Amino acid sequence: MAMNAETIVTEALRLSPDARAFVAERLLESLDAEPGTEISEAWRDEIRKRCQETDEGAVELREASEVFARAYSAIG
Repeated sequence: MAMNAETIVTEALRLSPDARAFVAERLLESLDAEPGTEISEAWRDEIRKRCQETDEGAVELREASEVFARAYSAIG
């Protein structure tokens, strides 16, 4: 069964914070980067923190289209 990116993201958001951090790290590592480029421990901590905040309902999630529309509007 083929899954589109939106379905994958929706399913990934259902994972535990640690599992999401692992998936995020692997995806970032898969991007074209200089050999030897790794995610710093600071970014790992930030990813885990954001996942935990999402799970706890401490942050308000918004659709990407809304965020980009507001950003483009702000920069003209």
